[in-house]
Amino acid sequence: MKKILVVDDEEYIRELIEFNLKNNGYEVITSEDGEMAIKTAKEEKPDLIVLDLMLPKLSGFGVCKEIRAHEEIGSTPIIMLTAKNDEGNKIEGLDAGADDYVTKPFSVKELLARVRAVLRRYDKNHKNNNEIAIKDLTINLDSHEVRRNEKNIDLTNKEFELLKVLIENKGKVLNRNFLLDHVWGYDYFGDSRTVDVHIRYLRKKIEDTNNEFIETVRGVGYKLR
Repeated sequence: MKKILVVDDEEYIRELIEFNLKNNGYEVITSEDGEMAIKTAKEEKPDLIVLDLMLPKLSGFGVCKEIRAHEEIGSTPIIMLTAKNDEGNKIEGLDAGADDYVTKPFSVKELLARVRAVLRRYDKNHKNNNEIAIKDLTINLDSHEVRRNEKNIDLTNKEFELLKVLIENKGKVLNRNFLLDHVWGYDYFGDSRTVDVHIRYLRKKIEDTNNEFIETVRGVGYKLR
């Protein structure tokens, strides 16, 4: 469920947007002024912000700029909401970092459509930013999708975590104890041969028949080429 922060000083508008977003399957949190909006965004880390331009304490422009400057929430998509309909405010809002712009009075259907579109665009961009390609093998670290030659490969959770650790330490030789600690956990007391078994299954699934991806370093462990 996507979490959306709605920021507007008019209670009626907040409740209208909140009601319709919840009816469409979103989790909604609200703020009524600019300073509270920034505090809430930092604490709740929403997936999207619907932000009114004219706010007490700090304007929507100011809120947008502060959010964009913050490391953790700086990429959060923002839809600017305002009663002003002139081109200058629209350009200023987009320059401040807004992803889209809706003018009051607005159609609820249009707002919902823009919310869906912005979230889709953000998810696509975010997904692409978290994909790693090694030759014809593609690994998405967010969605846990693995493909080779555009064919999906079904990995177990442990197989994916093993591949992820190898990717994060590409070129380094990782011994079995290191892999056990980082994939199975520090409190794991099983046989280190578990790593060998999972490497074998992983190689088979990604068709690493000639060890072109995962290299065995005899007597030490494994590394990603």
